[in-house]
Amino acid sequence: MKRKWEAKLKQIEERASHYERKPLSLVYRPRLSKPEEPSSVWKLFHRQTEAFNFVKNCKEDVHVFALEYKVGDGQRIYLVTTYVQFWFYYKSRKNLLHCYEVIPENAVCKLYFDLEFNKLANPEADGKMMVALLIEHVCKALQELYRVNCSAEDVFNLDSSTDEKFSRHLIFQLHDVAFKDNIHVGNFVKKILQPASHLIASESDDGIPETRVSHFSEIPVKQGISFSKMSTVVKNTIGKKHLFVDLGVYTRNRNFRLYKSSKIGKPVALEVAEDNKFSLTQSDISEENQYFLSSLISNVRFSDTLRILTCDTSQENKQKQVEYFSSTSTSVENIEGFQGSPYPEVDEFVLSLVNKNGIKGGIRHWNYFFPEELLVYDICKYRWCGNIGRAHKSNNIMILVDLKNEVWYQKCHDPVCKAENFKSNRFPLPAEVCLLSLLKEEEEFTTDETINNETKNPHKPSSSMLSKGILSDPDWDNGIDDAYFLEAIEDAELADAAENNLLSYNGVDEIPDELIIKVLQE
Repeated sequence: MKRKWEAKLKQIEERASHYERKPLSLVYRPRLSKPEEPSSVWKLFHRQTEAFNFVKNCKEDVHVFALEYKVGDGQRIYLVTTYVQFWFYYKSRKNLLHCYEVIPENAVCKLYFDLEFNKLANPEADGKMMVALLIEHVCKALQELYRVNCSAEDVFNLDSSTDEKFSRHLIFQLHDVAFKDNIHVGNFVKKILQPASHLIASESDDGIPETRVSHFSEIPVKQGISFSKMSTVVKNTIGKKHLFVDLGVYTRNRNFRLYKSSKIGKPVALEVAEDNKFSLTQSDISEENQYFLSSLISNVRFSDTLRILTCDTSQENKQKQVEYFSSTSTSVENIEGFQGSPYPEVDEFVLSLVNKNGIKGGIRHWNYFFPEELLVYDICKYRWCGNIGRAHKSNNIMILVDLKNEVWYQKCHDPVCKAENFKSNRFPLPAEVCLLSLLKEEEEFTTDETINNETKNPHKPSSSMLSKGILSDPDWDNGIDDAYFLEAIEDAELADAAENNLLSYNGVDEIPDELIIKVLQE
């Protein structure tokens, strides 16, 4: 017994010595990767702006998710992590139950719809048929307006209906086609549903048909799109007509519910619909993981063949599009024009690249790919290509600015260069164009605002704490990671530890994660 105690005491002394040499980190970071790989990102914020600012300054390929955590008050916290790590914990469906993708402002995205109506107020409505007709006519509109071919097999159909409410999400998986951002998606949806909107607006209360669902046929749009026997108009619980399609989901930084998630306080999650015709391709990842990735609206990667669709219906934007944008001139001598990106300093830098040697180039338009933090500028009147060492005769070039890695490079639309997959050398961005510099002024403003707010309300959590992922809300005093995600972390990492023989301390320099979890539990 004495020898056992002495051995135990010696082990404790050795561990104490080890901890003195290598103290425990003040912040526990959940890790998916193996010990030799870099730690993953898992940061939580009270404010959406703080989350996006962290993403812009993070070198990893991270994204923003919203999590509901209180019934009734609509409050959400914002999680920043990678798709891989999020799915690792999300797939168990133990703690991450009420989650939303935050669709970034200005980011290239997929075409999507949120459909719903009250079943009791619309007893004659056939939801499945309405979905099928909508898909048919959206596909027809895409063909007539953009020459894009698609069918129901390209539409991921998700269902979260109850006995009282019909509810669907449709996410179009168009091959090499996406929209400039979700504002343009909203403009497109409103455009193709104009006949239904006009029908609602034009009908008086006395003219409402007896049927609870309004069917209309062959109502033409100026572009030649017609809605043949399509049902898109339904009634709410007080008998007022409205569209079957929710037009309120096309706003900046929109929170859109994830596949497999339910609204807090509601038992029904979004699942694959019975009438879903979208099929997955062969892949190394699981079917469920593929469905998850397919359901993400902003999960669109840049490629040379990707075609970006636009639909700008506002008169103000049309006026702006004919204005000439230049760092040196405000004239309209350039036939092309564009609206500035969210990063005017980057726009000016790109213009400086294409305004030299007596050539006045311009920016035709830009697109922003959130997964890569990539700005892609289509250039006009400047065709010099690094691949051939001269200007192309007719094909334009692209300037790509990688904000995450703080570099820029050139590609072009020339078929030969595309076939060769040409990409110029990468050049560093000037310091004043890098994100740290661009965010400095905003951070200084936030700091000043925080000082003022804390002076007025000393009990309110500081934004400096929030920016570090430290949540001081009373409901999260024990650590939000521990309270809401510890079980998922424990299951995942103990399994990983067992696989890698880490369950017992083996004298390595790094302290096993499961030992930290055990200490936290005790």
